[in-house]
Amino acid sequence: MSHILAIDQGTSATKCVLVDTTGRIVAKASAALGESYPQPGWVEQDAQAIWLSVLEAVRLCIEQKPQARVAAVGLSTQRESALIWNRKDASPVTPLLSWQDRRTVGLLEALAADHVTDMVLDKSGLPLDPMFSALKIRWLLDRVDPDRTASRNADLVAGTVDAWLVARLGGESTIEVGNASRTQLLNVANAAWDDDLLRLFNIPVQMLPEIVPSIRKHADAAGLHPSLAGVPVSSVMADSHAALYAHGVREVGSVKATMGTGSSVMGLARKGAQRLEGMCLTVGWDAGTGPRLAHEGNIRSAGATLRWAADLFGIDAEVAAAEAVLAPAGELCIVPAFSGLGAPYWDARAVGLMSGLTLDTNRQQVLAAALDSIAHQVADVVAAVDGGGDSVKKLLLDGGPSRNATLRASVAAYIKRPVVHCTDPELSALGVAHLAGLREGVWDEAALQSLARSQVTTEVPERSEEEISRLRSNWALAVTRSRTQRSA
Repeated sequence: MSHILAIDQGTSATKCVLVDTTGRIVAKASAALGESYPQPGWVEQDAQAIWLSVLEAVRLCIEQKPQARVAAVGLSTQRESALIWNRKDASPVTPLLSWQDRRTVGLLEALAADHVTDMVLDKSGLPLDPMFSALKIRWLLDRVDPDRTASRNADLVAGTVDAWLVARLGGESTIEVGNASRTQLLNVANAAWDDDLLRLFNIPVQMLPEIVPSIRKHADAAGLHPSLAGVPVSSVMADSHAALYAHGVREVGSVKATMGTGSSVMGLARKGAQRLEGMCLTVGWDAGTGPRLAHEGNIRSAGATLRWAADLFGIDAEVAAAEAVLAPAGELCIVPAFSGLGAPYWDARAVGLMSGLTLDTNRQQVLAAALDSIAHQVADVVAAVDGGGDSVKKLLLDGGPSRNATLRASVAAYIKRPVVHCTDPELSALGVAHLAGLREGVWDEAALQSLARSQVTTEVPERSEEEISRLRSNWALAVTRSRTQRSA
């Protein structure tokens, strides 16, 4: 029996799963990762620690099923985070600047004339924002190659985690097209590096990897484990895109919200679609038939808000999630703009705040408000999709926080339609496994669509229109306050 080994390299951990031909996960393992915060607003990770976490997760997974025959490896990775490495040996020259890092806010504002922000939006499909890779690469280059000599000589390479991991495996200097679309250097209309964007960010094209489809032989997996010698890395995808693929979404109308540290609300776009107001237009994947575009709204803090609230009270995050459902938040709102606000506001200067505090406010209400902030943010993004004319027919939920029934009910109430919770674990890993298996003939598209998916539907709860309107208006007011209390 053939198996697919899938790696999901995320912000807080690297996970590895072994998937059989029925699509069932038969082994899985995880290696935890940390972040460092050298200054307020700076978020870094050690590239070598990421590599070691990949090796550890793979080893632990394979040890559970040592006799399994692996047909292919799939690689799903965190997005937007960026680093620079030596082309010769793939050794990292810089730390990985996390997608959460906001040290480039000042650089953004120096660039952000009206014509510049419009050009960046039109070409990349993304708002000019510190989350994306271009500003991070510019900041790093200004410190390690200020005159760009090494970059123009192609001695250095800049890219996202997927590109660096493929390089570490001895593959060619490549970047998967979905990940490339998150750098803010790719022209989303033609899926190629854009001269105007490269000039704006002062990034020489010679240092960028070649853009390749999601499905192809990216590298040999021998560097991951001795037993994988000769096994191809057959697919690479960005983690959120892989989750959408795992849901089985291939047409417009179904939108998923993946809830992790942050949250990605994403659905496929119509052919030739234009960017929706407040949303990103990005490349979902290229499964060998050309890039599929997707609309996406990025929420910067979802599960991270619950973890923050748990740390505030010195309790475990699971305990915090359980307590959050014991009392309603009432008028209390938490706007988790710890690093600004993402979609649909894209305000890097927004600040985090609590609104509606009284002397009666207790711990359970604060935790409830932290949980509720996730539902409000998802509802904001769904409203942006609806407002752009692409009505959301079905909202699919996945990720750790989505296991909370109260959160699912709040989302359903705020968007006024049922939500479907996918209870399959490790969706990002499953999605990239599906694509790798497609390339190697383990499945065809019809077989992928027929794979069993564990789903639970949450209907719209019976709450009055007046109550929902009041809660949504209260949230909107809190967001306005967050955006007018500009940080220095």
